[in-house]
Amino acid sequence: MALYEHTFLARQDLAQAQVDALAENATKIVTDHGGKVVKTETWGLRSLAYRIAKNRKAHYVMLEIDAPGDTVAELERQAGINEDVIRYMTVRVDEHEQGPTVMMRKQERDRERRGDRGDRGGDRGDRGPRREREEENA
Repeated sequence: MALYEHTFLARQDLAQAQVDALAENATKIVTDHGGKVVKTETWGLRSLAYRIAKNRKAHYVMLEIDAPGDTVAELERQAGINEDVIRYMTVRVDEHEQGPTVMMRKQERDRERRGDRGDRGGDRGDRGPRREREEENA
């Protein structure tokens, strides 16, 4: 069996539970056709580079799949029919990435940065460029 990464974008107005149901449905399609889903990652609601079907944002979901080619064809057929899926892409890979993907590592780094900023509390006395200019002009 071949290894694939299947990523789909779901409409922005869906609830997270509905997005999870779409991922479960994709997993069911793969398992029913003799494949297996190795890993599922939900990347969350992210901005799109351009509008797609009047959507400015979309829920991103990525599945790592170990399945034969006809299973992937059926998965793509079902994704094309589903009106909640606005885009999808399946790529054949040589091996699956160990651990979290680049997108998940980036989200963790962003959370850490926001956490560092929030731990210092109220007026910290740090001087940004605007504040420094105001003090120099006073």
